Amino acid sequence: MIKYDRFWKTLKEKGISQYNLVTDYNISKSLLQRLRNNEGISTHSLDMLCSILDCRIEDIIEFVKEHEFPSKNKKDE
Repeated sequence: MIKYDRFWKTLKEKGISQYNLVTDYNISKSLLQRLRNNEGISTHSLDMLCSILDCRIEDIIEFVKEHEFPSKNKKDE
């Protein structure tokens, strides 16, 4: 699962508010809502956010493994 908790932390560290993103950088409110809900966003959006925040992608997203999926080759025990 992709999580955006790091985005909110980086946003705060850079001193940029959600209001600034919407009014100064034309970031849509729906994009911010998708980030809040850990929903998928485009690589274009990630690129814009990295540029605005002058940060690396790792400062915005994080992959968190939810659980192990059973191997297709492994038989049920």
